[in-house]
Amino acid sequence: GYATMCGDAVISLMRYAMKKGLVKNVTLPETQVNIQCPCGPVTAYVTYDGQSTGAVRFQSVPCFVFQTDLTLEVPSYGQITVDIVYGGAFYAIVSAGQYCLDIRESKVSDLRAAADATTDILRKQLELSHPETEGVSFVYGTILTDGNDDYSEEITDTMCVYAEKQVDRSPCGSGTSSRIALQYFKNKVKVNQSRTFRGPSGDVFTAKVVKEVNCGKYRAVVTEVKGHGYFCGNSTFTLEENDVTGRGFLLQ
Repeated sequence: GYATMCGDAVISLMRYAMKKGLVKNVTLPETQVNIQCPCGPVTAYVTYDGQSTGAVRFQSVPCFVFQTDLTLEVPSYGQITVDIVYGGAFYAIVSAGQYCLDIRESKVSDLRAAADATTDILRKQLELSHPETEGVSFVYGTILTDGNDDYSEEITDTMCVYAEKQVDRSPCGSGTSSRIALQYFKNKVKVNQSRTFRGPSGDVFTAKVVKEVNCGKYRAVVTEVKGHGYFCGNSTFTLEENDVTGRGFLLQ
């Protein structure tokens, strides 16, 4: 499968596109790049000083709250209350404390198990629909938080468990859009109030709500997420003419 939206990828790809000369209209101190994601068009801004690129910020597709305070019976954990939010993908957002876990101190395996159990129940029971975009109406994952949702300059911790039990080492770009959108609609933050979100590896994104918009029948917001990607290597793929298997195979 594939992600309908990945902020990590947007941040990384924009630096790559600049470095490889794929962006023709380069400006200082930022260069705007438009990218078509599966969830819709996203606008990115790459910091550029004429020599090298730096941080990247991107503005999301419209983000909205699909359902708040949804109570589920999650096997092994009991009743859990979650919020369902769209930020380029649909997520359940829930405090790790509801599972008697600590987002920073508990084992990753325990946090992942709790999040995955929640995602599994939601995929079976919750019928999602997006008012405008096809192919995105499924629960992509569950985001566990430290419950620190009130506006503050303090860092708030988050862990996104997505797809098939994968743990995002970063705060998750679309997940961060979802969290800041939820905080806005719960009157925890205002437009242009930035918050800092930390992922399991310790890396951080900053995020804010830029403006309020509409998405079908939903009140929605455009969010802005900012982070930094780093080059770590180059890869070369080779396909020899007589390599039949190298052209692809499928095991079912």
